[in-house]
Amino acid sequence: MYTQERTAMSNLVVGGPVAVNSYDNAIVAALIENRPVMLVHAFNGGFLRPAELGEAIHDKGVKLATTLDPATKEAQGHLWYITPAGFFGQRPLYFLESAAGQVPSTPVGANDADAGRGDDGAPKPQRRRITVHQDAPESTADTVQVGLPDKVGDLWRGKNGAPEDTQLWVVTVTPWGGITFVPITHPDAILGFKDHAVAADSEVRLTYNWGGDFTGTVINTFYPRLPNEWSVPYHHVFT
Repeated sequence: MYTQERTAMSNLVVGGPVAVNSYDNAIVAALIENRPVMLVHAFNGGFLRPAELGEAIHDKGVKLATTLDPATKEAQGHLWYITPAGFFGQRPLYFLESAAGQVPSTPVGANDADAGRGDDGAPKPQRRRITVHQDAPESTADTVQVGLPDKVGDLWRGKNGAPEDTQLWVVTVTPWGGITFVPITHPDAILGFKDHAVAADSEVRLTYNWGGDFTGTVINTFYPRLPNEWSVPYHHVFT
């Protein structure tokens, strides 16, 4: 059975058959509470960050960083929101939104439309999202961009007129306690790295999911870490 985002957290199931235990605070916080988390890679402990942190940059991608420098930390370039975005069948969908360069939305008037407001009544900020290329994961079109829906390049927008199409992800919890990202536009692909290399400054790409299912492989799995855990090596967190 697949459950919605707001549910009892003792046995939450997200996008697949693996249960999320309530004590795994980072996954619960990311998927239920929409709190920002670090996305730490399962292989080498590096974290995802936008290649450019500024709010006006929409045509750059994502890379893997192995050190958290003060400038990145100050700009919140190490933090991501995994934001609920509806359903694909029974699977919840999410946006991967960077906390770096987010722009506060202008408050709407009392008589204006209430669209875009959160549960607390505050306008949601505009955050840049990870967007995939229409033709990914072909070798010449497997890149990603971080930008607002109306700001990214033409080939990073949905083919059927909905710019969000290329920004929707199935988030799957893996058996080893990590999470994997599968774009709905390319269900045979998975969030990975150029040339399959996981090293400092590796460029994030879409790569074929050789496992053939939604659980992915270790090489393309990330552990969500809460901001206060950013310096804790991934292999110490789950022991």
